[in-house]
Amino acid sequence: FFCSRWCIYILFYILGTMVKTEAVRLYAKGVMMGYRRSKVKQYTHTSLLQIEGVTSKQDSEFYLGKKVAYVYKAKTKKRGSMFRCMWGKVTQPHGQSGVVRAKFLKNLPPKAIGARVRVMMYPSRI
Repeated sequence: FFCSRWCIYILFYILGTMVKTEAVRLYAKGVMMGYRRSKVKQYTHTSLLQIEGVTSKQDSEFYLGKKVAYVYKAKTKKRGSMFRCMWGKVTQPHGQSGVVRAKFLKNLPPKAIGARVRVMMYPSRI
């Protein structure tokens, strides 16, 4: 019995070192480019996002309805973490070059312009 237990431990150790798994990212990277605007006015309730690898209006159709997370670091701890998150949703394409519009529960602050956002792969529309 003693030998078989050690054999199992050694087998798990060997299998663990042989099988290398890479981390799977469940979101697409994006950049907050600014707010929707006209010549005179800007509409801060709608943010413009450029998603990595999306270069046309047809490519952006896949991301419509997907959740968006803006993760940032705060000065004080809340619920044991310095990181906070603002959630939004991709609403529609903006122009022909793959930029999309997104609305957040609370408007993104101006310091988020040029910052990274995470476009989650859910909810699925397939």
